Amino acid sequence: MMKHIFRACSIALTALAFFALAGCLACSPALADKRVALVIGNSAYKSVPKLANPANDAGLIGGMLRKAGFDTVDVRQDLNASEMRKALREFGGRTRDADVAVIYYAGHGMEVDGTNYLIPTDAALETDTDVYDEALPIDRVLVSIEPAKQLRLVILDACRDNPFAKTMKRTVASRAIGRGLAKVEPTTPNTMIAFAAKAGSTASDGDSRNSPFATALADHLPKPGLDLRKAFGFVRDDVLKSTANKQEPFVYGSLGGDDVPLVPAKPVATGPQANPQSELRRDYELALQLATRDGWEAFLAQYPEGFYANLAKGQLNKIGAEETRAAAEQKAKAAEQEKARLVAERAQKAEQDKAAAAAKVAEDARIAAEKQKQIEQARAEAAEQQRKVAEAAAAKALAERQAAEKAKAELAAKQAAEKAEQAAARPAADRQLPEVENQKVAALSPGPTSTLSAADLAKSVQSELRRVGCLTSSTESEWTAAAQRSLTLFNKYAGTQFDVKLASVDALDALKAKPGRVCPLVCNFGFKADGDQCVKITCRAGYRLGDDNECEKVSEKKPVATREDTRKRDQSRKEAETAAPKSEASGQIICRSGVCRPVAKGCRIVRDPTPGGAGMGQAEVCN
Repeated sequence: MMKHIFRACSIALTALAFFALAGCLACSPALADKRVALVIGNSAYKSVPKLANPANDAGLIGGMLRKAGFDTVDVRQDLNASEMRKALREFGGRTRDADVAVIYYAGHGMEVDGTNYLIPTDAALETDTDVYDEALPIDRVLVSIEPAKQLRLVILDACRDNPFAKTMKRTVASRAIGRGLAKVEPTTPNTMIAFAAKAGSTASDGDSRNSPFATALADHLPKPGLDLRKAFGFVRDDVLKSTANKQEPFVYGSLGGDDVPLVPAKPVATGPQANPQSELRRDYELALQLATRDGWEAFLAQYPEGFYANLAKGQLNKIGAEETRAAAEQKAKAAEQEKARLVAERAQKAEQDKAAAAAKVAEDARIAAEKQKQIEQARAEAAEQQRKVAEAAAAKALAERQAAEKAKAELAAKQAAEKAEQAAARPAADRQLPEVENQKVAALSPGPTSTLSAADLAKSVQSELRRVGCLTSSTESEWTAAAQRSLTLFNKYAGTQFDVKLASVDALDALKAKPGRVCPLVCNFGFKADGDQCVKITCRAGYRLGDDNECEKVSEKKPVATREDTRKRDQSRKEAETAAPKSEASGQIICRSGVCRPVAKGCRIVRDPTPGGAGMGQAEVCN
């Protein structure tokens, strides 16, 4: 009860700040699927009376789609023919990378020879052939939403009583102009077309600002997790009730077996539980945004003890210091005014001294209050910093715990994948029965009840097993051991109990009923799953693939000296020191002018060939 009192008090104090903060807290993460919408409302027609509701209905549906979290909602009103074509062309470009595409049109429509047309505001339609030039066929609308991947939805609130048909001249008597719009069967999968009224009937604008159909759409389509087929069923019930069973909306097209909501259901929280003090923290941050005495006192009344209570008390002390400083400043100002008054009135010196003393005392009190305010502010900032550090430490611990759990799960998945690879690598002969026994089992097994032969049935079942991801080998006309293992995997993940020793029609029907992959994709070491394929893991420079199938940094190994290496180095050095030096000279000595020296390397001594010599001189000849 105190919590409600606290929040009511906070809202009463600063309503604007509360709503701004509440808007931030209410923000949710963006949805993974991209959803785009085009809303057109044509009211101001040039050749026929103006329609009252289409513009209002377009605004209502556009606002509903924005609140439902659509990425882009383009609302256009009163478009002529060229503007409508341009809007559809631009919207077609946005749907190329979208998962969900929605078009809502409110205005006049017409059916000519079984084809529905949307009528722009500048259309005159004087003859029945003008519709081909001045209006847009419904097929043009379907082309603009065709690139969407998951859901294509067209809502036509254009089944009104057509005034153009009353004045239009017929060029051919056999050309049929229907009442309302004609039935449309989409040719692309996951496409729905919703009419405000079923084929051949007209819709009512109602007596209020919006038509009954638009009002029901805004009530039921944005409900999270509500399947579209059920939502349009509720829309039908509301419109029938509000129009006394005169108008019945109708939906054409088909979707798969899974629920297809316009607004996905809110995800269920999994993994670690939320912090039990998260609500207390939100209330503290709200009070911190308000920054008033009443807000902090209400917070302490709700949470009198604990870490956040101490922080709130510090904030109260800070506010009290500010109030004391303001009061002291006010007193000082009053004392100064009193002093000025006494001086102006030429009061006695004693009175002036008294006033001056009082002013000094007030100024000292103001200075002391200012210092106290600064001290309390510093304490509050320190406490707030401590709070942020504590919250950061808690967030870090939570992230480490989640990372440890993720690593544990990845290790378990890796071990399971290795076991599956080992099981698949075993020789098929170890798990197969002898050929004679297989023939006996085949002879005793009942034949397929369908018109397919045994070979065709086995091949069809194997083909479906490959489609749902349970068989990786090629399909064969015989029911092999690999096919038996694949059907065993399908039984495991689909919750069925088919006999794996033979292919059966029941198993084939169950496989065909599955729209997509059933068996999980298991990749070998060095590969990772990417959609329905295993792609090779490539590590950047300086990283390598670790045992956990993740890229890890390569550690540089530094050379380490060992005792054995030291001994070898010392022995080599000792041998080099004790070895006799190698002579690099030839061993000959040459003497000239009483000075002798060794002959240089690569040189030799010859007799002196100088002319006029005695022939006993020496000369040094080098190569």
